[in-house]
Amino acid sequence: MKTKVAIIGSGNIGTDLMIKILRTSNILEVGALVGIDPSSDGLARAKKMGVSTTADGIDGLVTMPEFNDTKILFDATSAGAHAYHDKVSREHGKTMIDMTPAAIGPYVVPVVNLDKLLDAPNINMVTCGGQATIPMVDAVKKVAHVHYAEIVASIASKSAGPGTRANIDEFTETTSRGIEAVGGAQLGKAIIVLNPADPPVMMRNTIYALSEDTETELIRNSVEEQVEKVQEYVPGYRLKQEVQFERIGDNTPIHIPGHGDFSGIKTSIFLEVEGAAHYLPNYAGNLDIMTSAALKTAERLVELRKDS
Repeated sequence: MKTKVAIIGSGNIGTDLMIKILRTSNILEVGALVGIDPSSDGLARAKKMGVSTTADGIDGLVTMPEFNDTKILFDATSAGAHAYHDKVSREHGKTMIDMTPAAIGPYVVPVVNLDKLLDAPNINMVTCGGQATIPMVDAVKKVAHVHYAEIVASIASKSAGPGTRANIDEFTETTSRGIEAVGGAQLGKAIIVLNPADPPVMMRNTIYALSEDTETELIRNSVEEQVEKVQEYVPGYRLKQEVQFERIGDNTPIHIPGHGDFSGIKTSIFLEVEGAAHYLPNYAGNLDIMTSAALKTAERLVELRKDS
């Protein structure tokens, strides 16, 4: 028996997740796709694929017969809408996997801290940029204390739907906090770039980590091992080039505002994420890494419940 789930949000992220579950999951079953626009492409695709739908939001979902058997809700809407969705989810005893930057529940990045937080009623998937870059910050942190980490996530403008565009501020704030809370950096900073290039380019991520001095080969090995772990659920996740290092001496320190001068190792990591093209073309790696991380989390949650 598969575990029934419902997806709130019929935009790019919700539709990609629905298709991904239908095509790849042996554990989950999509009971319903929920939207607020009756003419949305996501709801039309769901109907063609035999998935029940409602255009009346989460209140419409609650009235559907499929809701009673639903165990997990995915929220693929917006940070502003998520507070109400979380309230309804808790009232009905459902588990919420939040794919918005609302960050009501604890941050989860599968390769870093998944099993520690699976009993939470609301699990936050940080952001697409966070899912791509936080594993790399964590990889450096496993070897040496990270004083500061800065990430730049560049995504194709065509892959950014209305929800993503409306949540730019929340994206940067939530990702920055995730770099610290999950990645382990003492201070984190995040930047997102919507690249208007045509043809669209794949998701690119740059990570700069300032850590205490150590053997660079240890950092390189840790990063490469972490990349392989992420590839287990995001096959298109890869290093774009070799990890780069720069030793920052006491005579030429880098000043971190509010934290003083830094000397040690500067690690530069360059990633590319190619999407699985379940909904948008393969340039939309930002969709793929978010929906793949959410799917991985839900499947692990089901496995854990069966074992307990």
